[in-house]
Amino acid sequence: MKKFFVLSVAAVLAFTAAHAQEWAKARLEKSPRHQEWVKVKHGDREVNCFVVYPEAKDKAPAVLVIHEIFGLTDWAREAADEVAAAGFIAIAPDFLWGSVTNGGTEELIKSGGNVGRAIQSLPPDQITADLNAAAEYAAKLPSCNGKVAVAGFCWGGGQSFRYATDNPNLKAAFVFYGPPPSEDAIARINCPVYGFYGGNDNRITSTVPKASEDMKKAGKTYEPVTYEGAGHGFMRDGEDPTSTSPTHAANVKARDDAWKRWKELLGKM
Repeated sequence: MKKFFVLSVAAVLAFTAAHAQEWAKARLEKSPRHQEWVKVKHGDREVNCFVVYPEAKDKAPAVLVIHEIFGLTDWAREAADEVAAAGFIAIAPDFLWGSVTNGGTEELIKSGGNVGRAIQSLPPDQITADLNAAAEYAAKLPSCNGKVAVAGFCWGGGQSFRYATDNPNLKAAFVFYGPPPSEDAIARINCPVYGFYGGNDNRITSTVPKASEDMKKAGKTYEPVTYEGAGHGFMRDGEDPTSTSPTHAANVKARDDAWKRWKELLGKM
């Protein structure tokens, strides 16, 4: 019983830390970039998406940003803003939109709902349809050059890898500490996949060797990088000034190195 209680407290603390993001909210409010909410539709469903535009002279590629298991939090939106700061249109769907009356992640959190459980229960076909609608919307924007990539973190990392098996028009997929799809599904990937993993995140990073083998066998491009000492979620924790994580120092370095690499890869689209 004591062990269960300790694990439960740890889970609660992790959940609380992921949502206590006043620092991310403050950065969003200070951003000079244009941010807006749009609702994209497919069939009878509509999805609320956070869109950020770069301050750029020419048309830019778009990046679908897929949030963590914690939903479309302030940090997830701040990550989208940073993508725009790098010169790309960012569109981040709230996959929980419709989980509560007239709302999504923020409303579900306020109501005391279990965000993680709600996300894990989302139908894969619905997620794909949401992403297709967002990708189509972004590609048709007057300021977009028609190129679309996908990136995701944690749960979103796995979804970005999976979405690469469903959308043959993607220019790239960026997987931040997410698991790979099945070997059979990998055969459908039509774009390069770039992985970002934590050295102290064995649950996910241990999947990399098999994913590398499967991708090579299928003749696909897969370039994973593991950041020494970093834990799961290092992109968020690495910029969180309130973090008390034992891997925080390593996460800061991993986050900085990963951002540099990511921007370089985005620039090759």
